[in-house]
Amino acid sequence: MTHYRERLWPAPWLYISTALVIPATLLVFTPINFEVGIVVAIVLYLGCVALLLSASPALVVTDTELRAGKARLPIALVGKTESFSGDEGRLERGQRLDARAWLLIRGWVDPVLKIDILDENDPAPYWLVSSRHPDRLAEALATSRGELPA
Repeated sequence: MTHYRERLWPAPWLYISTALVIPATLLVFTPINFEVGIVVAIVLYLGCVALLLSASPALVVTDTELRAGKARLPIALVGKTESFSGDEGRLERGQRLDARAWLLIRGWVDPVLKIDILDENDPAPYWLVSSRHPDRLAEALATSRGELPA
């Protein structure tokens, strides 16, 4: 059973900034052929959007595991969780970051959830994942572990 699902879609400003490929392409192709320039600009922009969408990882919590992108973590190995946002989130992603931590960070998603790993053989002490709803993700992990949410 799935307790939580979230897709880390790109922020709207990323689609707008990616649209800069259109005038850049027109600048190159318009002197050669205007119609070809328009077609190439549209195709390149749509290709960039398709790449942004296909590279958007999902966070999924089931009864047995946490899936963050392509990585999987059994629920039995999930330890304490802490959510951070704003300045605290930036500190967790920067100055406080343990170099051994496993990361699924997206720059357009401010909040993060820190998930301690209970496996002593795992070189990563914790996972740090971007989430627009870190408290709901933490609650889903607690529910999967059989804990009562706080």
